[in-house]
Amino acid sequence: MSLLAGRTAIVTGAGRGLGRAHALMLARHGANVLVNDLGSSASGEGTDQTPAQEVVAEIEKLGGKAAINTSDVSDWKASQQMVEQAIDTFGGLEILVNNAGILRDRMLINMSEEEWDLVVKVHLKGTFAPLHHAGNYWRMRSKGGETFDASVINTTSHSALFANVGQTNYAAAKAGIATMSIVAARELQRYGVRVNALAPRAETRMTEGLRDWTPEQLERRRPDWISTLVAWLASEDAKEVSGRVFEAWGYGYAVMESWQHGPRMDASLDPTTIGDGMRKICRFARPNANINRDEWLDP
Repeated sequence: MSLLAGRTAIVTGAGRGLGRAHALMLARHGANVLVNDLGSSASGEGTDQTPAQEVVAEIEKLGGKAAINTSDVSDWKASQQMVEQAIDTFGGLEILVNNAGILRDRMLINMSEEEWDLVVKVHLKGTFAPLHHAGNYWRMRSKGGETFDASVINTTSHSALFANVGQTNYAAAKAGIATMSIVAARELQRYGVRVNALAPRAETRMTEGLRDWTPEQLERRRPDWISTLVAWLASEDAKEVSGRVFEAWGYGYAVMESWQHGPRMDASLDPTTIGDGMRKICRFARPNANINRDEWLDP
């Protein structure tokens, strides 16, 4: 219980799946939790307070402190009010877990403008807005002379990092979150704020049925394995870790190494002269990583 004792967390999309597991794990280790969930379907339709209410009830049954918030995190004002609610309810804010998301999968030539806009809005703006408002709270506290440790954990995806076919909207938004996390870590470090991101592999309503997993593989895809890393990153024990993107599931945790410089050639002002050189550096460059390479299935 001492790992997160006295710390307050907001977990978005906390009514089901990964968010629910994160909220419960943080509470088990002593954090006060504002449980945010709009209660929509996996495709972003409808609202329902029940999932968030059930998570709050579970936390209270554990002896923890929790409150419900049903804001749309991609709504600028509602996101600000969510941050203010956590501060007013529990007396502060040290942890922000941005997890809320939806899916509208389709090949890009068949994707509608609405499907693009909605997924990018929920994921990308729905991560930026809470981070913006929480960041301003921490900035004001820091400028007031307070010293503290705060942690943000954002949610990216292997679909973004390894370019999954059929998810142009989702992958683009999640890739933006990965880069946003690194930029935010550099910008907010002066205020005592750490920012990291996770690319989780878990069996939730957004992924169920995609593959036939063995019982052992399903066990390793339980959200709790990922929530363990969330709780650690949220703690002061992780105060030296920031600006990182992690892969996480029951087979292990790994650091993603971001874009790296590859082979190069001299530049030219004549496009008719660069063909041989360009083909050569592409030939010697490492291929893009593939989302289907599950090296950890037999560790």
